[in-house]
Amino acid sequence: MSTTAVSAPARLRIPRWAAPAGVAILFAVAYLVFRGTGTLPHDKEAPQFLAVTELREWIDDHRNESPLFLYFLNYIRLFVDGVYTFFQTALTALNWPGLIGVLAALAWLAGGWRIALLAAAGVGAFGVLGLWQSSVDTLALVAASVLLSLAVGVPLGVWAGLSARVRRVLTPVLDVMQIMPTFAYLAPLVLFFHIGAPAGAIATMIYSIPPAIRITALAVQEVSATAVEASASLGATRRQTLFKVQLPLARPTMALAVNQTIMMALSMVVIANLISAPGLGGDIIRGLSRAQVGMMLPAGLAIVVMAVVLDRMLMSVARRQAHASLGRPDLAVAAALAVAGVAAGLALPAGWPAGLTVTFAGAVNDAVRWAETTWYPVTTFVKDLTSAFLLNPLEGLLTSAPWWLVALAVLALAWRLSGVRPALTALGCLLAIALLGVWEHAMQTMTTVAVAVLVTLVVGLLLGVAAARSPRWSAVQRPLLDAAQTMPAFVYLLPALALFETTRFTAIFASVIYAAPPVVRLVEDGIRGVPGTVVEAAAAAGSTPGQLLWKVQLPMARRAILLAANQGIVMTLAMVVVGGLVGAGALGYDVVVGFSQRTDFGMGFVAGIATVLLGVMLDRITQGADRRPSPRKRKRT
Repeated sequence: MSTTAVSAPARLRIPRWAAPAGVAILFAVAYLVFRGTGTLPHDKEAPQFLAVTELREWIDDHRNESPLFLYFLNYIRLFVDGVYTFFQTALTALNWPGLIGVLAALAWLAGGWRIALLAAAGVGAFGVLGLWQSSVDTLALVAASVLLSLAVGVPLGVWAGLSARVRRVLTPVLDVMQIMPTFAYLAPLVLFFHIGAPAGAIATMIYSIPPAIRITALAVQEVSATAVEASASLGATRRQTLFKVQLPLARPTMALAVNQTIMMALSMVVIANLISAPGLGGDIIRGLSRAQVGMMLPAGLAIVVMAVVLDRMLMSVARRQAHASLGRPDLAVAAALAVAGVAAGLALPAGWPAGLTVTFAGAVNDAVRWAETTWYPVTTFVKDLTSAFLLNPLEGLLTSAPWWLVALAVLALAWRLSGVRPALTALGCLLAIALLGVWEHAMQTMTTVAVAVLVTLVVGLLLGVAAARSPRWSAVQRPLLDAAQTMPAFVYLLPALALFETTRFTAIFASVIYAAPPVVRLVEDGIRGVPGTVVEAAAAAGSTPGQLLWKVQLPMARRAILLAANQGIVMTLAMVVVGGLVGAGALGYDVVVGFSQRTDFGMGFVAGIATVLLGVMLDRITQGADRRPSPRKRKRT
């Protein structure tokens, strides 16, 4: 008898979706059985909240008695305050003609007459908008924060670029700093540095220093190994190689580090106003609290103009460093601009002339009321539809499910997507949130984040695919994405507040605008990165454009799409927490109340920590997904 005749029957193949579907059914059954049990409702008077509030009271009472404050923290505060005061005094002393002349001169040196004209018009716009002194205070705070960030970040970045061991130590710290929502920096800084310009500058510095370190390290790493070996072979010491070879060759990329540090600082200085940092943030916060777009818009425009001017100047420097053929700028013209401006500033009265100010707050408020009245049926329909079919069901599911069931679901999802270690980290973050006593509000925040991320990914995929398949559409879309990524986060609240008033949907709408640009770019780059030979082979085999997209391009761009999802989650979480100022509620509202009402400081502090934990959890769920091979690939290997 032949062996083929008695061979065992072919094994039954189980579809890949069967196991995940079975686990999902088990969780659904468990939810139906245990629904309403094991929930952790929010208690505003929880002992841990009161303990943190009492700790703050004790620190405030003993601030001038503790050696930690007397011999360390107070000196840091005084030093940072001295740096800010120096810039604020110098910029104010220049008066408006002097500041316009000096910045125009610097812009001329950076990129020629076009950038100089942009800088002069941009600085003049601060006065025209009626926000001259607030803009000067913001510029001083940005200058102090960026100087301190670069003074610490560039040396650390160079060290990390030269040492793999230092990179391994710094990477998790920088990950936490970038994941951490901006609100979370404020509570501990209030404890240790009180409120005011120094605390605001330190908060801005913490937020803006990670890109300075990362990009500088990358710049040093990318220096040609051949150039380094040639320098060493000629007898140069490591120090000489660093300063004569590596740093000069890394200079163009390091200019981008300065640019990104400035952009991050501009995003943070507004939020720092919550701890009484000076500048334009005060106008925006007041406008948010009163729901008056007309009060917020001038300050938002001033910040956007400041960001655009500084961005264009730094990008021009980077291009000039990268292309020596651009030539050297005319120093005589720059000196003439600076001298003329300073001389005019000394001759004219201090302060921007009132006659050159344009006020349009009333007209903006009227336009907003018209938009609210005209678009009320549409905006109400969108809000109600989203709430009825997404927000309310998901929030009800998360808040009524037992805490242990949610924890197990997160563990299973993170394990499936990213592996064992990220799954355990995500589980630890969720258990810590439960122990902190903010479980219910954390689930409400996670609901808002989930809906916002879903909308962001849909928008990002649609626009990214369209840009990847149409160069013309990509060219039209690119400047809009550039502008959206340049604007500070608070500016996105303006159109959202005008259309949807103070609701949690306002935060979702603003977070989609804030997070969509990087998602669109990553999706576009991922699809464009699919090898042309693969696309041509699929087309030659008779694939339609739709089949080519779904069967070839999107699967092969999986890593980029998963990275886009990760970035969308992190950015959306940061923006949704900011949305606590416009009716988002939950953890964002707790943080805002904790800063505005001294008796609720403990709740705000704990809510900030919970926000960080929530961000780390969501990041770990998706962070390793792009590094895990597909099931088919695992099976083959």
